[in-house]
Amino acid sequence: MNHQTPTRTLLFSTLYPSSVRPNQGIFVETRLRELLGSGQVQTRVVAPVPWFFSTHPRFGDYARMASTPLRETYHGIDVQHPRYFLPPKVGMNIAPFTLAMGAVPAVQRLLDEGYDFDVIDAHYYYPDGVAAALLARYFNKPFTVTARGTDLNLIPRHFLPRRMMQWAASRAAASIGVCAALVDVLRAWHIPQERLHVMRNGVDLERFRPVPQDTVRTELGLKGAPLLVSVGYLVERKGHHIAIDALAKLLPAFPQARLIVIGDGEERDNLRTLCKRLGVEDRVSFTGALPNAELFRWYSAADVMILASSREGWANVLLESMACGTPVVATRIWGTPEVVAGDVAGRLVDQRDGGAFADAIRLLLSAYPERSRVRAYAEKFSWQNTTNAQLALFDQIADQRKGAIHA
Repeated sequence: MNHQTPTRTLLFSTLYPSSVRPNQGIFVETRLRELLGSGQVQTRVVAPVPWFFSTHPRFGDYARMASTPLRETYHGIDVQHPRYFLPPKVGMNIAPFTLAMGAVPAVQRLLDEGYDFDVIDAHYYYPDGVAAALLARYFNKPFTVTARGTDLNLIPRHFLPRRMMQWAASRAAASIGVCAALVDVLRAWHIPQERLHVMRNGVDLERFRPVPQDTVRTELGLKGAPLLVSVGYLVERKGHHIAIDALAKLLPAFPQARLIVIGDGEERDNLRTLCKRLGVEDRVSFTGALPNAELFRWYSAADVMILASSREGWANVLLESMACGTPVVATRIWGTPEVVAGDVAGRLVDQRDGGAFADAIRLLLSAYPERSRVRAYAEKFSWQNTTNAQLALFDQIADQRKGAIHA
């Protein structure tokens, strides 16, 4: 394709950050930002938000959703946030339809403004990918869907969502997985191989960079030998409770060990209670949610990053930590073995419990890699390969569409 006329994409996903919820779906924005950096693509974003009746702070995240502007320029990108109805109990089964209906006016507005996009670039298979299939049919456009984790390793357990995803996958011009394990699910649905692509997430090597450990520990007021960090939403599947249990089991051998838990969520009070029950409340610090741009300092301060998740597609926190020179200990699930593919990166744990993680941390500390080698390992995961793969795919789809129009 002649890149004097850039491919026009419409990114469609509920997982996209806003001025009100800047930590929402950063990995989707990062991939888009890297793609736009090529200068070969133009993009608009439609990122629907569930409708909620009040912006009163007592409603927490629901209030933040309600406060989201209908349209904004966010980090230089035109983003619309149309509302869609998500009723309790039955919401899961009807979400693709309400999501698509809520988005139609926003997409039509772009077309009316002269932005005749070539392809819908959807992220997360359910409900977003199914809604994208409906929009693609309505507007007669091709679409792609990127699978990211729980959309294919959890939601297909439900009959109706699975059938809808299979329908959407059969209509998509391409399905993309951020790891090979997710693409294997789509392959088992008999999606043709030529429409399946692995495009793993990279890591922002400028944002996530090593800084001197002693200096940043002093700045943050941190101590610990070893100093452990566990990062992510405070929900059960992220396994912060396992990290706390691992710390308790490490203390006899490492009496100066400490753990930093970064994130916020529904399990906060339960985790604090667990710390008291295990007698480690003075060894565990909870920072709450932190801006993504600040995390490099905390990764750099730590000796080990723990990710005790039960489900992950491609865990960005692993590469973020390694880019700061800090090795990881993580559950051996889904795409994680593709990220932690050698001892210099860290250790994988087969059994998701505190004892197994404590053993893996001891093993890592006994043969601790040079932090410069950990950083060098992460540098292999730049965004360039993914950007090149997206450009080739979107160009191909756009060319096919223009060929069909002129036929």
